[in-house]
Amino acid sequence: MNISYTWLKDFIQTDRTPTELSAILTDIGLEVESLGVVQRIPGGLEGLLIGEVKTCGQHPNADRLKVTTVDIGADELLPIVCGAPNVAAGQRVVVAPVGTTVYPTSGEPFKINKSKIRGEVSEGMICAEDEIGLGTGHDGIMVLDEGAPVGMPAKTYFGLQDDHVFEIGLTPNRADAASHLGVARDVAAFMRCGYRMPDVSAFAPAGSQPLPVAVEDTAACPRYTSVTINGVHVKESPQWLQDRLKAIGVRPINNVVDVTNYVLHELGQPLHAFDADQLAGNQVIVRQAKPDEPFVTLDGIARKLHAEDLVICDAEKPLCIAGVFGGIHSGVTESTTRVFLESACFNPVSVRKTSKRHGLKTDASFRFERGTDPDITVLALERAALLLTELAGGQVATAVSDIYPDPIRPFTFDVRCAEVRRLIGKAIPDGEIKAIIDALGITLLAEANGVLTVQVPPYKVDVTREVDIIEEVLRIYGYNNIEIDRQIRASLNTSPKPDKEVVQNQVADLLIGNGFREILSNSLTKLDYADDPAHAVRILNPLSSDLDTMRQNLLFSVLEAIAYNQKRRHADLKFFEFGNTYRLDGEGYIERQHLALAVTGSRLAQQWNHAGKAVSFYDVKAAVDALLRRLQISGWQESDAPASHYAYGVSYERGGKALVSFGSVTRSALDKADVAGEVFYADFDWGGILKAIRKNKITYREVAKYPAVRRDLSLLIDADVTFGMLKQIAERTERKLLKDISVFDVYKGDKLPTGKKSYALHFVLQDEEKTLNDKQIDAIVKKLIANFEKEAGAEVRS
Repeated sequence: MNISYTWLKDFIQTDRTPTELSAILTDIGLEVESLGVVQRIPGGLEGLLIGEVKTCGQHPNADRLKVTTVDIGADELLPIVCGAPNVAAGQRVVVAPVGTTVYPTSGEPFKINKSKIRGEVSEGMICAEDEIGLGTGHDGIMVLDEGAPVGMPAKTYFGLQDDHVFEIGLTPNRADAASHLGVARDVAAFMRCGYRMPDVSAFAPAGSQPLPVAVEDTAACPRYTSVTINGVHVKESPQWLQDRLKAIGVRPINNVVDVTNYVLHELGQPLHAFDADQLAGNQVIVRQAKPDEPFVTLDGIARKLHAEDLVICDAEKPLCIAGVFGGIHSGVTESTTRVFLESACFNPVSVRKTSKRHGLKTDASFRFERGTDPDITVLALERAALLLTELAGGQVATAVSDIYPDPIRPFTFDVRCAEVRRLIGKAIPDGEIKAIIDALGITLLAEANGVLTVQVPPYKVDVTREVDIIEEVLRIYGYNNIEIDRQIRASLNTSPKPDKEVVQNQVADLLIGNGFREILSNSLTKLDYADDPAHAVRILNPLSSDLDTMRQNLLFSVLEAIAYNQKRRHADLKFFEFGNTYRLDGEGYIERQHLALAVTGSRLAQQWNHAGKAVSFYDVKAAVDALLRRLQISGWQESDAPASHYAYGVSYERGGKALVSFGSVTRSALDKADVAGEVFYADFDWGGILKAIRKNKITYREVAKYPAVRRDLSLLIDADVTFGMLKQIAERTERKLLKDISVFDVYKGDKLPTGKKSYALHFVLQDEEKTLNDKQIDAIVKKLIANFEKEAGAEVRS
């Protein structure tokens, strides 16, 4: 909701700056989300001055240019080269000095610089009206009255004033503040000052017989007021009215529609203007719509009304969906001379349901569905009627028709001052509480033993109980005025550790940073993809045979995504997906969350300086290891990946359970999903990962001051000995000084004995307390060799 600072000052007299007022509004619960400056014309004529042309002569090098000197109230005259045919000495003109940015009516803004024009110095520009956004004329420069003060800012001379607009994030319960009047009431309550209401004392109808109105559903329309204005001339609104509407983001249309919009945003009361000559039977009926009754709304869309929709009709047809949207034949046109003006109060629930039913959201429905003030309908009607007589030349032809059979009563209840203090947490005196209640426009009916009997006006639709009054008191007293004890006596509800969403986002960021793309697949798949069909969760009413089973793994979801891309010539893929798997367990179900990674195609696209290289097992292993390092998970044991999904691969296990399995997907699985080439896949037990993280402890270790030492060994080992086995032997052999072990070369070939392979291992040794010497290093290497020979049958190759 947008509120104009200038408009707001029509209601309250204040010298607070827009910035100060912005802070006040936020403090009292009307949060200002932004504060912007609005200018009637772009640039607001900033920097432009009124000048007097002192001399004007022919340019020596150009027939169509004049050389002038201009007085702008400075110590020296400005030399300006001007091409306008009407420039002459003695004229008062608008001048843009050097450094001024000019905003033309059409085209981009430009800055005035000192220049030479055909050899003559020019230190400014004498402006035409289209060059500064004041019009479209360009026949010559603007020539002002002789009395225009030299040196006066053009902004002051033309009476331009900047406005400031508060964008307020209005909460749904604050229907009373959905207008300039509503905001002014709150500000006045905070500042303990009065506010002005629009003066409608001049309202005087020329006739007494109002146009006949019948309200058939007074529950949906508790109050309906109207008046007729004759002799209206529909035309463009005056500039001041257009400026105010534009400032808050409302597009001016014509003087009649603009007046209804103006009063809506001024007082919070929606109005609707009908062409009175188009009312069949010269009457208005407020009734429920007939089922599927046809109706064309103002946007030209044909709709079918619902039996619970409230409509405004004439004797033959619906004219308007009450409180929501007008009909295509209900509005005023350029030929309208008689206006039937409506100001009503509609039931919020009825309007809310109708608005949602038809998908229509308007400024009127925004207010009606939250609740409007039933006591302001007549004031708003008279205010709009007076504006129409002033701006459209109309005359009030009838008295006000006011149908209000069952007046809405104020809310009356008791408020305990002790309870106010208890809930707010501060000893606010009774006098201060009563002063705030009074400043809010709430009537104090009685007081006895610290209990206040209050009467709340109907426009405060959300203030119906004692606790609501306490909230109102706190708003105006100020949240910032409630001190917080040094010691907080409360139990804090901490979120679970680790935060699953935070960890998932961290992992997603890591994978995306390494070239992976996230996919999201359907949890429904076909039975043919199940690992264990006997324990598959089947769908009782499947949409198709391909969507009849809850998935037991993420593998085939990922493979289907790969196949889809491959068929569209996207072969180099790196995917990841977070998703759940489902399994039938007796009479219950098991649901587990997994993280799947998959890589296929080329690691690097073919370029002129290198050939393309296909991804391998070690690409998925690198991603797995990087993820586990990021999550600070270690201490796993390696074993072979399950053969059901992997042609070959590895599992990392802790406590006998696999944290992750990864490797090359079997050809049979690839064929099922119609995937070409080789796919390397990793499946994380995400629940197990989160449990492992829960045991992590953050520790700090000082950076080592002493250098690390590298030693390499080449070992001849049996073909079935894995690097994991060698790593475990090395870590058991030297627990303190061995910091890292890796394999940097593997050889298998006919030069080795049958059933053998060669591993070249790289060891990093480091003592954090002193520099290692050759004797210590050699002793460690000898122990490693001895244990490799003993436990793995290794031979050291020279």
